[in-house]
Amino acid sequence: MDSSADHSDTAPAKPPRARVEDAVDAEIEAPRTRDYLDGFLAAKPAPDAVGGDGSPLQEAVIEALREIYDPEIPVNIYDLGLIYGVEVDDNADATVTMTLTTPHCPVAETMPGEVEMRVTSVPGIRDAEVVLVWDPPWGPHKMSDEARLELGML
Repeated sequence: MDSSADHSDTAPAKPPRARVEDAVDAEIEAPRTRDYLDGFLAAKPAPDAVGGDGSPLQEAVIEALREIYDPEIPVNIYDLGLIYGVEVDDNADATVTMTLTTPHCPVAETMPGEVEMRVTSVPGIRDAEVVLVWDPPWGPHKMSDEARLELGML
């Protein structure tokens, strides 16, 4: 079949484009104001919000993660760079995104469960979920300066 063949005689006609002036009744049109944004722009986060970046509950979860050590490397998993993200929502549910040093890590089956159990035990956390990811892969560049110092890499 020749794709360059002219099919213009069989193509349906395009429908006309909708125009704002066709839909607005000029006789009853009110002047447009920006007051619909006033409430949105003036809104501030609730002062008693439970979660969010930098919240005390998120910091408590991070401190709990710093108590879990990799069995092969004498550094906690947070400073080792295995934790990619810690989120705590306003319902006090925590989501921890993490990786392992390799997919064949000896603790691949147990470490995510330990992380979930430790995060769930933080006072104030209602539920915890651990999301294990392999991309981006872990590398020594993900370690904190404290971890590098501990391992003699600085």
